[in-house]
Amino acid sequence: MVNTIDMQDMRYLNLFGKITRVNTRFCFKYNEAIVFCVPKPLIPRAIGGRGRNIKQISEILRKRIKIIPSPRGIQDVKGFIGAIVKPVTFQDLEIKDNEVILTAGRQSKAALIGRNKRRFLEMQKIVKDYFGKEFRII
Repeated sequence: MVNTIDMQDMRYLNLFGKITRVNTRFCFKYNEAIVFCVPKPLIPRAIGGRGRNIKQISEILRKRIKIIPSPRGIQDVKGFIGAIVKPVTFQDLEIKDNEVILTAGRQSKAALIGRNKRRFLEMQKIVKDYFGKEFRII
């Protein structure tokens, strides 16, 4: 899974653990939001009643917060990437040899790549860290 955690990520994880009382080792940045990966059964506890925990963390960090289920393996890659890029949708996701190929329409492709390929590069890093595969958009 994720190879290195820098000090800023460590601070985010520490704050997340204190507020939600759910310990996780996985967080990353995507599209100016901080995304935390927690085991699927603990998601309601991490969100809190009426989204209380997310609102509190968001106010402290002044950033958008997303909580998604952590993948259990390569079979969860489609749901994992879909949860990260939500509300943007894609048509299909294919895993070939050593790469993950995402097929998207014209509008979705532009949203997935982002200005100066920023979101594309962020997603490449995420897929490389979590699954050890290259990432392409067609």
